[in-house]
Amino acid sequence: MERHIIIRHNQEELTASIHYPSSKVKKEGRSKERVPLVIICHGFVGNRIGVDRLFLKTARELSEDGYMVVRFDYIGCGESTGDYGKEGLASMIDQTRSVLDYSLACADVDPTRVTLIGHSLGGAVAILTAGRDRRVKNLILWSSVGYPFNDIVKITGRDVYDSAVKKGSSDYLGYTFTPVFFESLAPFQPFQQAGKFNGNVLLIHGTSDDSIPVDYAFLYQKVFWMRSEGSCDKEIIFQADHTYSSGPHREQLLHRTKEWLNAQERTQQEWQNWMI
Repeated sequence: MERHIIIRHNQEELTASIHYPSSKVKKEGRSKERVPLVIICHGFVGNRIGVDRLFLKTARELSEDGYMVVRFDYIGCGESTGDYGKEGLASMIDQTRSVLDYSLACADVDPTRVTLIGHSLGGAVAILTAGRDRRVKNLILWSSVGYPFNDIVKITGRDVYDSAVKKGSSDYLGYTFTPVFFESLAPFQPFQQAGKFNGNVLLIHGTSDDSIPVDYAFLYQKVFWMRSEGSCDKEIIFQADHTYSSGPHREQLLHRTKEWLNAQERTQQEWQNWMI
């Protein structure tokens, strides 16, 4: 079952969709009455549906596996209110935490089994959120941004940034960006913040990603491996592009994501059984 909702964030409304877990899934362990939560963070000028319905399909498949999934539009994106180009990266982190607040208040959600899936800029937001919010237990990063300012300016083109600085605003794909947006990206360094997250991580990246280099997955893996706690797994999908647009690449992306999440669930159940 799916339900569309509104989540308040300051003066704005975040439009979101909740996918409830399938009742067919057999639950075991001490927390069998509670369900794991997955929140999907979309990328730059994206929305909760995703390119070629990527996030919608992901949410539906994960809910069939027993997860409660929440996908939402950041301010100014999709159906949410506000102006995306006037917000900054710090605001996106705060918005994600507002979605966490709402989701964890839902009945039957297990607060010890919370995963953020972040794509592209949403991956950087997920890392930065997890480093600040201990409620996040797992991270799944799809083609994650590593250097927000450089990566986004590369995507928009330097002329869009220069125009915003000179004229006070600039247009990109119909979105109006102020210098505040670009300036907000510069202070954040996800590679440095990644080490503050102590949970488990899955990295997925395509070798034919023209937007965000596949090398970032290897750099992130090194950072996550240097932590004293938490595991990190990596999946490199040969010839996959930034949005995993071909059928086989998308199938591999979703299969690996579900496989990894289900492995985390089995480990959690085994630990609970041992504690009993």
